[in-house]
Amino acid sequence: MMITLEGRARQFGDDINTDYIISSTRKRDTIDANVLKQWLLEHVDPTFAASVKPGDIIVAGKNFGCGSAMEVAATVIMAAGIKAVVAQSFSRTFFRNAINNGLMPVQCDTSGFEEGDRISVKLDGSTITVVNFTKERSLTAEPIPEVMLRILQAGGLVPHMQLHRAIAGSGSTITS
Repeated sequence: MMITLEGRARQFGDDINTDYIISSTRKRDTIDANVLKQWLLEHVDPTFAASVKPGDIIVAGKNFGCGSAMEVAATVIMAAGIKAVVAQSFSRTFFRNAINNGLMPVQCDTSGFEEGDRISVKLDGSTITVVNFTKERSLTAEPIPEVMLRILQAGGLVPHMQLHRAIAGSGSTITS
């Protein structure tokens, strides 16, 4: 599998929790990511949602996506046109929610990145390379397990399961 994403770095720090990504108060009326994207990261940067351009890449510090395990935190990022988050580390639940929804979580040292840097994320087989063109720096990211790469390639867990006929209608049953 080969994927190349290029865009502008949108810089955030450590411990960006899921309620910072999309506030609980905003989810009272809807969990439609296409509606919620107008409030993406509003408590961290009130101007962020209005300034996002498709192709932007979130770059963050440690523990991105900590807090509650709500899936909409990943889907609202994607609804805003962001296809990857590059961070020093992710909460386990956010990492898996990202994979399951087709958002690429890339783990590497982000200490040299700044807001607006031109960057790329290249997935070639199991190797992930992050290039900061602005700083002329190239990094190798932590690999993503093969099964998760297949889920990403399909566009998320549901499309992956549909592709492999592993959900209702396939004749398979789950027993306990």
